[in-house]
Amino acid sequence: MEIASLNILVGWIAMLSGAVSGAALGLFFDRDGWAGGYGSFRRRMLRLGHISFFGIGFLNLLFGLTLTAISLPPTHSRIASAGFIVAVIAMPSCCFLTAWKKPLRHLFPIPVLAVLAGIIPVLLGWPYQ
Repeated sequence: MEIASLNILVGWIAMLSGAVSGAALGLFFDRDGWAGGYGSFRRRMLRLGHISFFGIGFLNLLFGLTLTAISLPPTHSRIASAGFIVAVIAMPSCCFLTAWKKPLRHLFPIPVLAVLAGIIPVLLGWPYQ
């Protein structure tokens, strides 16, 4: 599968994951004390995990569509693709894991670095002319 198609597919899978995780979390939102209450750290992390599927899913979609519009050097494309794919898995995982065990918040540099590994090669490989 070509890189653009792969990231577009990953983006749509992330959208589905965001909808499914939102529906699952929504089953309990009517309970005031669920996950520590609306403003609790645990509940905020669960909401962030759910929405991060959409946010980083959009990054994957935009990256895939960018590759159909411009030509990036192959190495830049491969690095960026891997970064965005790792990020869409790692960010929701870190959010959900942190909601479970607060010390796992120290894993957040992983998805942040993965997003940077996606963005920076795109900008460095951009065909400025």
